[in-house]
Amino acid sequence: MRITRLIPAVAAAAVSVLALLSPTASAAPQAPAPTAPVAKAVQPIIGGGYAQNAPWAARLFSNGRETCSATIIAPTWILTAKHCVTGGGLQFRIGSLDQHSGGTVASGVQTYTHSSDLALVRLDRSVSATYATLGQPGTVRVGQNVQVWGWGATSQCGSEANCQSRYLKVADVTVTSGCTDAYGGSAICARRGNGITAGGDSGGPMTLNGVQVGVASTSDRQTTTAYTNVTAYRSWIQQIAGV
Repeated sequence: MRITRLIPAVAAAAVSVLALLSPTASAAPQAPAPTAPVAKAVQPIIGGGYAQNAPWAARLFSNGRETCSATIIAPTWILTAKHCVTGGGLQFRIGSLDQHSGGTVASGVQTYTHSSDLALVRLDRSVSATYATLGQPGTVRVGQNVQVWGWGATSQCGSEANCQSRYLKVADVTVTSGCTDAYGGSAICARRGNGITAGGDSGGPMTLNGVQVGVASTSDRQTTTAYTNVTAYRSWIQQIAGV
């Protein structure tokens, strides 16, 4: 099955790029349903649950539109997916579970992209937060249960831009193999557990025991998702962001 990127798709039933998670946080007992308008009653991510705590999480807006998820990894640095930053006009709401309020809002002033589906964005200000801890090579193995995070589509609702979650979601998935991301880079493939990522989760984190090991790249919205392997590109991240 073709797996595509998870920016909110305008076409119905598109299998496309997404954005996901970051360290820690388990699914909370069901939180109040999002108050933002949606096409129909939906569930978090697709399945999964509402996050209770994710101070490193960042919602990405491009030219005022909610498009992807991300994490803050240092006072002036955001980690997300390359396919999330191509539109420019980047702004981030950092440290709030509610993408509409709270936390700190900062703008991107410089973007660095890798040949894989990774991007680093330098912010226009220093943001005090709990920063995502990044995994080292060898952190992830086949068979491990990991968490994925994002504000993306909560169902296959036609246009995924119409069913983005107001509140951050989290789902459990199981690592199945090494694979490739949307640009042919090293990635971690995982199968659906209690949920799966969708459009708008792109750029969000995959975490293992509170440590970020991946960045959401693609999903088929049903059974399989691929996260660019952060642990494989630690030297590039450190060279630019210093972490």
